[in-house]
Amino acid sequence: MKADLYDLQGKKVKQIDLPDQFKESIRPDLIKRAFLALQSSSRAPYGAYKEAGKRASSYVSKRRRKYKGIYGRGASRAPRKVMTKRGTQFYYIGATVPFAVGGRRAHPPKAEKDWTKKINVNERRKAIRSALSATLNLQLIQARGHKTEKPSFIIDSKFESTNKTKEVKNILLKLGLENELARLQKKTIRSGKGKSRGRKYRTKTGPLLVVSKDCPLLNSSINLPGVSVHKINELNIITLAPGTIPGRLTIFTEEAIQLLEKNKLFTNKKK
Repeated sequence: MKADLYDLQGKKVKQIDLPDQFKESIRPDLIKRAFLALQSSSRAPYGAYKEAGKRASSYVSKRRRKYKGIYGRGASRAPRKVMTKRGTQFYYIGATVPFAVGGRRAHPPKAEKDWTKKINVNERRKAIRSALSATLNLQLIQARGHKTEKPSFIIDSKFESTNKTKEVKNILLKLGLENELARLQKKTIRSGKGKSRGRKYRTKTGPLLVVSKDCPLLNSSINLPGVSVHKINELNIITLAPGTIPGRLTIFTEEAIQLLEKNKLFTNKKK
Protein backbone atom coordinates (compact mmCIF):
# COMPACT_ATOMS: atom_id res chain seq x y z
CA MET A 1 0.00 0.00 0.00
CA LYS A 2 1.38 3.38 -1.03
CA ALA A 3 0.60 6.94 0.04
CA ASP A 4 1.54 10.40 -1.18
CA LEU A 5 4.15 12.42 0.69
CA TYR A 6 3.58 16.19 0.83
CA ASP A 7 6.05 18.98 1.55
CA LEU A 8 5.36 22.05 3.69
CA GLN A 9 3.94 23.86 0.65
CA GLY A 10 1.21 21.26 0.18
CA LYS A 11 2.75 19.75 -2.98
CA LYS A 12 3.20 16.05 -3.66
CA VAL A 13 6.86 15.04 -3.50
CA LYS A 14 6.79 11.27 -3.91
CA GLN A 15 5.02 8.11 -2.87
CA ILE A 16 6.11 5.97 0.05
CA ASP A 17 5.17 2.47 1.19
CA LEU A 18 2.95 2.25 4.24
CA PRO A 19 3.76 -0.31 6.95
CA ASP A 20 1.61 -3.38 7.54
CA GLN A 21 -0.20 -1.72 10.46
CA PHE A 22 -2.36 0.14 7.92
CA LYS A 23 -3.51 -3.11 6.27
CA GLU A 24 -5.61 -4.25 9.23
CA SER A 25 -9.33 -4.74 8.65
CA ILE A 26 -11.56 -2.08 10.20
CA ARG A 27 -13.39 -3.48 13.23
CA PRO A 28 -15.75 -0.90 14.83
CA ASP A 29 -16.81 -3.44 17.48
CA LEU A 30 -13.23 -4.04 18.61
CA ILE A 31 -12.45 -0.31 18.54
CA LYS A 32 -15.42 0.37 20.81
CA ARG A 33 -14.40 -2.38 23.22
CA ALA A 34 -10.84 -1.06 23.49
CA PHE A 35 -12.09 2.52 23.85
CA LEU A 36 -14.40 1.69 26.77
CA ALA A 37 -11.69 -0.39 28.45
CA LEU A 38 -9.20 2.48 28.29
CA GLN A 39 -11.78 5.07 29.29
CA SER A 40 -12.81 3.05 32.36
CA SER A 41 -9.28 3.26 33.79
CA SER A 42 -9.63 7.04 34.18
CA ARG A 43 -12.91 6.83 36.09
CA ALA A 44 -12.44 8.15 39.61
CA PRO A 45 -13.77 6.02 42.49
CA TYR A 46 -16.60 7.54 44.47
CA GLY A 47 -18.86 6.43 47.29
CA ALA A 48 -20.94 7.48 50.27
CA TYR A 49 -19.56 8.00 53.75
CA LYS A 50 -19.90 4.64 55.50
CA GLU A 51 -21.52 6.15 58.61
CA ALA A 52 -23.94 8.38 56.70
CA GLY A 53 -27.44 8.06 58.14
CA LYS A 54 -26.22 5.90 61.01
CA ARG A 55 -24.78 8.53 63.32
CA ALA A 56 -28.04 9.17 65.19
CA SER A 57 -28.90 6.98 68.19
CA SER A 58 -32.10 5.04 67.39
CA TYR A 59 -34.01 2.49 69.42
CA VAL A 60 -37.14 0.37 69.18
CA SER A 61 -38.77 -2.15 71.49
CA LYS A 62 -42.17 -3.87 71.44
CA ARG A 63 -41.79 -5.65 74.78
CA ARG A 64 -44.12 -5.10 77.75
CA ARG A 65 -43.10 -2.64 80.44
CA LYS A 66 -39.93 -1.79 78.51
CA TYR A 67 -38.57 1.68 79.13
CA LYS A 68 -38.80 3.77 75.91
CA GLY A 69 -40.91 0.97 74.46
CA ILE A 70 -43.86 1.46 72.09
CA TYR A 71 -45.85 -1.58 73.22
CA GLY A 72 -49.58 -1.07 72.83
CA ARG A 73 -49.34 2.14 70.80
CA GLY A 74 -50.08 0.64 67.41
CA ALA A 75 -46.79 1.87 66.00
CA SER A 76 -44.65 0.02 63.48
CA ARG A 77 -41.39 -1.70 64.38
CA ALA A 78 -39.21 1.00 62.81
CA PRO A 79 -36.16 2.28 64.70
CA ARG A 80 -36.81 5.70 66.23
CA LYS A 81 -34.86 8.40 67.97
CA VAL A 82 -36.24 10.43 70.87
CA MET A 83 -36.83 14.09 70.13
CA THR A 84 -38.62 15.22 73.31
CA LYS A 85 -39.71 13.58 76.56
CA ARG A 86 -42.33 14.30 79.22
CA GLY A 87 -42.25 11.93 82.14
CA THR A 88 -42.59 8.45 80.68
CA GLN A 89 -43.98 9.78 77.40
CA PHE A 90 -41.58 10.13 74.44
CA TYR A 91 -41.90 11.82 71.08
CA TYR A 92 -40.12 9.72 68.47
CA ILE A 93 -39.28 10.12 64.80
CA GLY A 94 -37.98 7.43 62.47
CA ALA A 95 -34.20 7.12 62.05
CA THR A 96 -31.42 4.94 60.62
CA VAL A 97 -33.56 2.80 58.27
CA PRO A 98 -33.61 3.63 54.53
CA PHE A 99 -37.29 4.66 54.45
CA ALA A 100 -36.84 7.23 57.24
CA VAL A 101 -35.95 10.86 56.61
CA GLY A 102 -32.22 11.25 57.23
CA GLY A 103 -31.69 7.48 57.32
CA ARG A 104 -29.01 5.46 55.56
CA ARG A 105 -29.23 4.41 51.93
CA ALA A 106 -30.11 0.81 51.20
CA HIS A 107 -27.38 0.26 48.60
CA PRO A 108 -25.09 3.31 48.43
CA PRO A 109 -22.22 3.58 45.91
CA LYS A 110 -19.06 2.15 47.43
CA ALA A 111 -15.63 3.72 47.00
CA GLU A 112 -13.92 0.34 46.93
CA LYS A 113 -15.69 -0.70 43.72
CA ASP A 114 -13.30 -1.25 40.81
CA TRP A 115 -14.65 0.32 37.59
CA THR A 116 -11.79 -0.73 35.31
CA LYS A 117 -12.45 -3.11 32.44
CA LYS A 118 -9.89 -5.56 31.14
CA ILE A 119 -8.88 -6.17 27.54
CA ASN A 120 -6.28 -8.51 26.11
CA VAL A 121 -3.03 -6.94 24.89
CA ASN A 122 -3.41 -8.45 21.42
CA GLU A 123 -6.98 -7.15 21.18
CA ARG A 124 -5.89 -3.65 22.17
CA ARG A 125 -3.09 -3.62 19.59
CA LYS A 126 -5.42 -4.96 16.92
CA ALA A 127 -7.93 -2.20 17.75
CA ILE A 128 -5.22 0.45 17.32
CA ARG A 129 -4.16 -1.03 13.98
CA SER A 130 -7.79 -1.07 12.91
CA ALA A 131 -8.13 2.61 13.86
CA LEU A 132 -4.96 3.39 11.90
CA SER A 133 -6.46 1.72 8.82
CA ALA A 134 -9.62 3.80 9.27
CA THR A 135 -7.58 7.01 9.00
CA LEU A 136 -7.05 6.19 5.30
CA ASN A 137 -10.74 5.62 4.57
CA LEU A 138 -12.17 8.83 3.11
CA GLN A 139 -15.79 7.77 3.61
CA LEU A 140 -15.27 7.17 7.33
CA ILE A 141 -13.37 10.45 7.68
CA GLN A 142 -16.19 12.42 6.05
CA ALA A 143 -18.80 10.50 8.06
CA ARG A 144 -17.13 11.79 11.24
CA GLY A 145 -17.78 15.32 9.99
CA HIS A 146 -14.31 16.29 8.75
CA LYS A 147 -14.38 18.73 5.83
CA THR A 148 -11.78 17.28 3.46
CA GLU A 149 -11.61 15.74 0.01
CA LYS A 150 -8.50 13.69 0.75
CA PRO A 151 -7.79 10.97 3.32
CA SER A 152 -5.13 11.41 5.97
CA PHE A 153 -1.84 13.02 4.95
CA ILE A 154 1.84 12.15 5.28
CA ILE A 155 4.00 15.25 5.43
CA ASP A 156 7.69 16.04 5.42
CA SER A 157 9.41 15.63 8.80
CA LYS A 158 10.41 19.31 8.78
CA PHE A 159 6.84 19.91 9.97
CA GLU A 160 7.95 18.78 13.46
CA SER A 161 10.29 21.77 13.83
CA THR A 162 7.50 24.33 13.33
CA ASN A 163 7.55 26.51 16.45
CA LYS A 164 4.83 29.08 15.73
CA THR A 165 1.09 28.55 15.76
CA LYS A 166 0.63 30.82 12.75
CA GLU A 167 3.06 28.70 10.72
CA VAL A 168 1.23 25.49 11.68
CA LYS A 169 -2.06 27.03 10.58
CA ASN A 170 -0.60 28.16 7.26
CA ILE A 171 0.75 24.67 6.53
CA LEU A 172 -2.67 23.14 7.25
CA LEU A 173 -4.24 25.67 4.90
CA LYS A 174 -1.77 24.74 2.15
CA LEU A 175 -2.79 21.10 2.59
CA GLY A 176 -6.35 22.13 1.67
CA LEU A 177 -7.87 22.07 5.14
CA GLU A 178 -9.38 25.57 5.12
CA ASN A 179 -12.93 24.20 5.43
CA GLU A 180 -11.85 21.94 8.28
CA LEU A 181 -10.27 24.81 10.21
CA ALA A 182 -13.34 26.95 9.60
CA ARG A 183 -15.50 24.14 11.02
CA LEU A 184 -13.40 24.08 14.19
CA GLN A 185 -13.87 27.81 14.78
CA LYS A 186 -17.57 27.32 15.47
CA LYS A 187 -18.35 26.44 19.08
CA THR A 188 -21.74 25.60 20.52
CA ILE A 189 -23.15 26.10 23.99
CA ARG A 190 -23.49 22.87 25.93
CA SER A 191 -26.94 21.80 27.04
CA GLY A 192 -27.52 20.91 30.67
CA LYS A 193 -25.78 21.76 33.92
CA GLY A 194 -22.30 21.58 32.43
CA LYS A 195 -22.60 25.26 31.51
CA SER A 196 -22.17 26.19 35.19
CA ARG A 197 -19.38 23.69 35.78
CA GLY A 198 -16.60 25.23 33.73
CA ARG A 199 -17.44 23.62 30.37
CA LYS A 200 -19.93 25.98 28.80
CA TYR A 201 -18.76 25.54 25.20
CA ARG A 202 -18.33 22.40 23.13
CA THR A 203 -15.55 22.34 20.52
CA LYS A 204 -15.40 19.89 17.65
CA THR A 205 -12.66 17.32 17.21
CA GLY A 206 -10.22 18.30 14.47
CA PRO A 207 -7.11 16.80 12.86
CA LEU A 208 -4.64 14.65 14.77
CA LEU A 209 -0.96 15.43 14.19
CA VAL A 210 1.38 12.47 14.75
CA VAL A 211 5.09 13.14 15.27
CA SER A 212 8.07 10.88 15.90
CA LYS A 213 9.63 12.49 18.99
CA ASP A 214 9.55 15.49 21.32
CA CYS A 215 9.56 18.54 19.08
CA PRO A 216 8.42 22.21 18.96
CA LEU A 217 5.20 21.19 17.20
CA LEU A 218 3.90 19.69 20.45
CA ASN A 219 3.65 23.20 21.91
CA SER A 220 3.06 25.35 18.83
CA SER A 221 -0.25 23.69 17.95
CA ILE A 222 -1.85 23.88 21.41
CA ASN A 223 -3.84 27.04 20.63
CA LEU A 224 -5.47 25.62 17.50
CA PRO A 225 -8.99 24.53 18.56
CA GLY A 226 -9.74 20.86 18.00
CA VAL A 227 -6.18 20.03 16.87
CA SER A 228 -4.13 17.62 19.01
CA VAL A 229 -0.55 16.36 18.68
CA HIS A 230 0.81 13.00 19.87
CA LYS A 231 3.98 11.01 19.46
CA ILE A 232 3.64 7.86 17.39
CA ASN A 233 4.58 5.55 20.27
CA GLU A 234 1.99 7.18 22.56
CA LEU A 235 -1.02 6.78 20.30
CA ASN A 236 -4.08 5.17 21.84
CA ILE A 237 -7.59 4.33 20.76
CA ILE A 238 -9.09 7.46 22.35
CA THR A 239 -6.98 9.80 20.22
CA LEU A 240 -7.42 7.77 17.01
CA ALA A 241 -11.17 7.14 17.38
CA PRO A 242 -12.76 9.75 19.68
CA GLY A 243 -16.17 8.70 20.92
CA THR A 244 -15.56 5.12 19.66
CA ILE A 245 -16.05 6.37 16.06
CA PRO A 246 -13.12 5.48 13.74
CA GLY A 247 -11.90 7.63 10.87
CA ARG A 248 -10.23 10.66 12.43
CA LEU A 249 -8.41 12.95 10.00
CA THR A 250 -4.72 12.35 10.77
CA ILE A 251 -1.49 13.92 9.55
CA PHE A 252 1.63 11.76 9.98
CA THR A 253 5.18 12.95 9.57
CA GLU A 254 7.52 10.83 7.46
CA GLU A 255 9.72 9.98 10.46
CA ALA A 256 6.66 8.85 12.42
CA ILE A 257 5.78 6.38 9.65
CA GLN A 258 9.38 5.13 9.56
CA LEU A 259 9.39 4.68 13.33
CA LEU A 260 6.08 2.81 13.16
CA GLU A 261 7.61 0.32 10.72
CA LYS A 262 11.03 0.07 12.32
CA ASN A 263 9.84 -0.66 15.87
CA LYS A 264 6.80 -2.67 14.72
CA LEU A 265 4.57 -0.64 17.02
CA PHE A 266 1.14 -2.00 17.96
CA THR A 267 1.96 -5.46 16.62
CA ASN A 268 2.58 -8.77 18.38
CA LYS A 269 6.22 -8.55 17.26
CA LYS A 270 6.77 -5.19 18.95
CA LYS A 271 10.42 -4.55 19.82
